[in-house]
Formats: sequence, C-alpha cells, structure tokens
Amino acid sequence: MIYTHVPLADRIRPKTLPDFVGQEQLVGKEGILRKLLEKGDIVSFLFWGPPGSGKTTLARLVAHYTNSYFVEYSAVTARLEDVRKVVAQAKERLSAFGQRTILFIDEIHRFNKAQQDAFLPHVETGTITLIGATTENPSFEVIAPLLSRCKVLILDRLTEDDLKIIARKGLRELKTKIEPKALKFLIQTSNGDARIVLNALEVAEKITKGKNSKKNILDSALIKQVFGSSLFYDRVGEEHYNTISAFIKSMRASNPDAALYYLARMVEAGEDPLFIARRMVIFASEDIGMAQPTALVVANEVFRACETIGYPECQINLAHGTVYLAKAPKNRSAYNAYFAAKDDVKRHGNLPIPLHLRNAPTKLMKELGYGEDYEAYPDKDKNLLPEKLKGKRYSTPSKTTT
Repeated sequence: MIYTHVPLADRIRPKTLPDFVGQEQLVGKEGILRKLLEKGDIVSFLFWGPPGSGKTTLARLVAHYTNSYFVEYSAVTARLEDVRKVVAQAKERLSAFGQRTILFIDEIHRFNKAQQDAFLPHVETGTITLIGATTENPSFEVIAPLLSRCKVLILDRLTEDDLKIIARKGLRELKTKIEPKALKFLIQTSNGDARIVLNALEVAEKITKGKNSKKNILDSALIKQVFGSSLFYDRVGEEHYNTISAFIKSMRASNPDAALYYLARMVEAGEDPLFIARRMVIFASEDIGMAQPTALVVANEVFRACETIGYPECQINLAHGTVYLAKAPKNRSAYNAYFAAKDDVKRHGNLPIPLHLRNAPTKLMKELGYGEDYEAYPDKDKNLLPEKLKGKRYSTPSKTTT
C-alpha cells in the first residue's frame, strides 16, 4: 500500500452532504443547513459542538456548495494581521470575480474581545462570511455584537452508529479489518469524537503493517494500547462545568452512587482535588445547612486532607466526604434566608439602623439616643430591623429532606 502524509481523517473527509455522517438536524432532508444551502442563502455561522463532530467538514461543505473561496485559521495561532490580510484579499476577489470568501476560524472562543471585534465591520458589510467553530458555549465565549450577526448551529455528539459508519470508511481506506470487540471498545471510549476513532485506527494499522499477524486484523489489545486511558475532560471548558454540576446535583438528590461516579470521572481526568473539595465545602452550607451542621466540619476536613496529602491518596478522602454529604439530610433555610436578606439590601439600600442598636462611643451620640434601651438578650419578637423592614422574616422553617 502507498501511504501519504495526509491524515486518514482528511483523506476520507466527506465532499458532499450525502456523504456526511450524523447531524441529521442540520444536513438531513429537513435540516436547516441543507435548506439554506439549497436556496443559496449563505450567512455567517457559529458551529457549536463537541470535538470530532464535523464542524470543520461542514464549514468546507458550505464553501463547496456556495462556490466560495475557503480560508481556514485556528484561533490558537491566527493573528489580527492574518485577518486583515484575508479581508483585503476578499475585497479584491469579490470585486474582480464576484466570488465570496468564507473565513473559517476553528476554536473561535480562544480569540479575545479585541480580536473578535475585528470581524464585525467585515461581517456586517458582507466582505467575508464568517464561520466560527467552538466547543464552548458561544453565549459566554463570543461577544454579543458578533453573536447577533451569526446563526448559531448546534452539533450533537456523534452516536455509536455514526462512529461505526465512519470507522468502516476508515478501515476500507486503510484496507484492513478489525475485530468486533476491538471496534466496540474503540467506539465506546471515543466519546463521540470521529477524529479519535480514525486516528486510533491509523496508528494501529501502521503498527501491524508488515507483521502479517492475523492478516493485519486489529485486535482489542492493540486498540487498547493505542488508545491509552485518556479521558475527555477540558478542565477550563464546558465539560468541566457539566461534570462538577452533575456531581453537586447528585449529592443534592442524596444519590451517593451517581455522585461517586462523577467524582471518579473528575479524579481520573486529573481535576484539581482542591477544586472538588471547595465545592463540597460550599455544598455543606448551601444544601445541608441546619439539617446537619457538622457537615461543614466534615467538608472542611476533606479540603484540609486534600491540601495536606494530595493525589493519589486524597481520592479516598474525597470519596468519604462525597458519601457523607450525599447521605446527609438537606435543608437550605439558612442559604435561602441570607439571599432574601441580600435582596432587601439591594432593593432598599442602607436603611437607618434602629437607634438602640447603634454604637454610642461619645456623649453626643448617647444624647441623640444611640444605644438607648439596648438589651443584650431582648425578647425574640423585639424588632431589630430597620423600621421599613419591621416584622420581616428571613429565617423561616424549611423542609428537611433525607
């Protein structure tokens, strides 16, 4: 077989919409992107989806179907000078040949505000059609003016059936075969990322090339060796926040099994144990609160243990704390009461403090009534709030769940 330096993922990249696998909501018969392309109606897009779901391929297909000139950059390496150069060339191309230019920016969320601002006038005038690809929520990572000028299209994580079709295409290109168990393992551990599947197949095929072992059939041991034990978890991205959110909500639901699962995902991915422990300390007061005040003591001790011991041993402390917090009764009355009081502070500002509660360090202050009739242990119904909030109750009985 003659090998090329072009990666397998690029060699089998779909050239037409019928060849594209997955994302039926976008490219199927009723898909919004297909309908726009059929009408020749091109706009600037933001493709938001997980890695290996087809964002770059769809951008190239848009250029193909609209006969547009395609320029591709990664936000990791691109500079403002590159953008200005593309814009200048796009103006000449549009004027001389009437051809539109699609500027595709991969990982557009990595551009800062000033870099994103640079696109605005050129997108607005139609000098370029911008297609940005991002794995992060564009609501947080893309500036509002640019977001309003782009159509956001959401790509789903590829299904196992999608990945099987893509894997078989790769195997045909490589002219090799794979054991069913090996394929199943690869598909299930690829996290919906087609690029990972194809890269693993390509590396495995190169390892077996010329060995004539089982006629170059890729087996489970080889795939596991190639694939390694990496988990897909971006410690600064959306998956990071999704996982910690699932962890907290599982403890809130008093489900220690689910909480331990999400804890294990974070630990195996190398998440900072202090980040996890901090959230447990917050949870102890926010969700358990007065139902079991000692939960805060336990959570703080878990944090201290992680700080002192570190990985790998502190994963045991995290597990201990997780089960304890998940099984503890829940009561958010203190949390709710505080934020209700905070809302009144924001709404009413600095209301006058009752005179009897004010400090009276000088004779004049005493003459003005500061501290007058103060009682260290007054009747519980005596008003201690500003007059406007007299009788207000923040800390009310709250149902405790177990």
